[in-house]
Amino acid sequence: MRKVLSFIILVLSLFMASQPYVRAQFKEEAFTQSYADTTVAGKDSTDTMFSLKEYFGGVFHKRDARIGTLFAGSTLFIGGYQAYNKDYWKIPVIYGGIGTAIGLGIHWKDSKPDLSTAMFIGAGAIWWGSLLDGAARYNPGTYPQPGKATIYSILVPGLGQIYNKEYWKVPIYWTGIIGSVHFMMTNSKNYKRYRNIYNQASGEGSESYDGPVSAETALYFRNYFRRMRDYSYLALAGFYLLQVIDANVFAYMYDFNMDDDIALKVSPAVVTTDQTYALRPDTYGYGLKIGLRF
Repeated sequence: MRKVLSFIILVLSLFMASQPYVRAQFKEEAFTQSYADTTVAGKDSTDTMFSLKEYFGGVFHKRDARIGTLFAGSTLFIGGYQAYNKDYWKIPVIYGGIGTAIGLGIHWKDSKPDLSTAMFIGAGAIWWGSLLDGAARYNPGTYPQPGKATIYSILVPGLGQIYNKEYWKVPIYWTGIIGSVHFMMTNSKNYKRYRNIYNQASGEGSESYDGPVSAETALYFRNYFRRMRDYSYLALAGFYLLQVIDANVFAYMYDFNMDDDIALKVSPAVVTTDQTYALRPDTYGYGLKIGLRF
């Protein structure tokens, strides 16, 4: 169970670490706004990334709310997505399920620890499902939505690529994630093994140690597998964040013109010198003019 809890903590850590990036990505006007607009440039960045006023205004249907604002707010204020989407009947179901699971987990904590852990995991799954349901139900008539693609990939790696209809990317990212988890667990197991051997060979009572691995060898492999384990953590975080970024970027570029009509034109050119600074204004430069149309 310790391994399960450690993995859950790791996933939640990656999830929370991605929050600042995600909130920044939900500025969906970034590709269309006029950067000469001083009113936009003068806004406080925290206001444009997340606003409690916008969140609660959307929940109570006083104004429209962006999907990123609803997502960030609903991670803490559970049920906000469902209120905004007017799926009110789901709110007591969510709170009832989470409350029941947590209550049973506390009740069985001492008598049935394995079942207690399963109940806590179930409560987290209900919370996770409420976020996924809220994202899926948000403004269903509009496609594509970069914010929705980003949230999908945060909650389920590869789901944003499915939303963008780039199915071929899913096995690539999942291979990287599963491979990273495999090496993370293997390296962690070997690290603990050689750590224990080193402690036995160099700690108190080491005089009676007669194992086949010396303290120096155990120390070398302990440090090696610890380093490889840390690299595996980095690889897992890298694949996870990369697929989130990929889903967001390619959702923005969904309507990008990828016309195959590309033309290259090369022609001779005569270039006149600058009359103000040239020492000999009557001279000219000759060369080629290259034009690329796409």
